[in-house]
Amino acid sequence: MTRHAGPGEPAAYTLRVAGHLDPHWAPALGGLALTHDDDGATSLSGVVADQAELHGLLARIRDLGVTLLSVAIVDQT
Repeated sequence: MTRHAGPGEPAAYTLRVAGHLDPHWAPALGGLALTHDDDGATSLSGVVADQAELHGLLARIRDLGVTLLSVAIVDQT
């Protein structure tokens, strides 16, 4: 059975945005690992402390003016 983290628990996420972000944005995006995908998108991966931090990351992505393609919690089993 898969168990997902609750709202106050750390969880691993992968967020995808349109375009290739420059790696210098990683610290501003919670230190998530940035990977340039072959389809022209950027994947941001790593552990997010809680839902508040996730919402902060989403706000920073919005403020960058890039298109958010997806947000997925990654099963850590």
